[in-house]
Amino acid sequence: MSDLKVFRLGADGQDVELRSSTVALEVQLQRRVEASMEAMLGIRFLASEYPTGPWHRGRVDSLGLDENGVPVVIEFKKGNDSGVVSQAVSYLTWVKSSHHEFEALVREKLGSEAAESVDWRAPRALCIAAGFSHHDRVAVGDLGRQWPIELVRYRIFDGGLLSLQRVEPVSAAVSPGAGRRSTTPSVSAAAAEVAEPPVVGDVPECLRDLYGELDEVLTASGEVETVVLKHYIAYRRLQNVASVIFRPSVSHRVILVYLRLDPDTVELEEGFTRDMRGIGHLGTGDLEVRIASAADLKKAGPLIERAVQAA
Repeated sequence: MSDLKVFRLGADGQDVELRSSTVALEVQLQRRVEASMEAMLGIRFLASEYPTGPWHRGRVDSLGLDENGVPVVIEFKKGNDSGVVSQAVSYLTWVKSSHHEFEALVREKLGSEAAESVDWRAPRALCIAAGFSHHDRVAVGDLGRQWPIELVRYRIFDGGLLSLQRVEPVSAAVSPGAGRRSTTPSVSAAAAEVAEPPVVGDVPECLRDLYGELDEVLTASGEVETVVLKHYIAYRRLQNVASVIFRPSVSHRVILVYLRLDPDTVELEEGFTRDMRGIGHLGTGDLEVRIASAADLKKAGPLIERAVQAA
């Protein structure tokens, strides 16, 4: 049983719970997610049923490139299947050993610029199924340092509604940043394990206190993972919630936060918020928020909360 309950307001003013179920065929779920993968997961679709060759002897259900340029393998199961985790590990070993083949696929589907910007430090896997056992969650938690695997539970509700819920592993191997105060970026264990010291890995001293407060606001829900990338720090659930970049110039020390929010829904304020649609920038998100003080951070709080809730 899913712990997610969905209700529809009836004509009599009373809420009626919608019945939930699983798909009849695994491929139905796969095709639906593939068709809207970027909107649902922040992942650009590359290929379906991709063969992994004679050594790994399998086919990856779906291959993609996430919004941070990280390779992603996605496996689907219509029900509960403990074998999905070992399958994800196998396909991660394949993708880590197939840089040239994967980049050629990215070049074919998304162009040369995307292929040249693939981030190979932490390829990850996404397992989407009706449910996961306690053993699955323990395995993913313990494997997380070397094999970044995320578990996502799906349900189908009356009216064709599809829900996707991230399932937390039973381990501290990859944990969200809630409840901690730090003067350096919080890093997912997987990214910390495989990455060289990132460009943004050391927060500029002049911005450390302010960043520590910002980090707490971004991770307050307990559901946001922090990933240090080459040029920015990503905060994400299933998709990026925000991207953080430091600008420690002597004249104007500021933290740039790019939020996944529609700028048309925000009353823009010169020098504080900016519509970035059509403007190239590092990171992801269409709304830029400039934070140079505690007052700016307090003002940004409601915007950050909206972005987290919407992701």
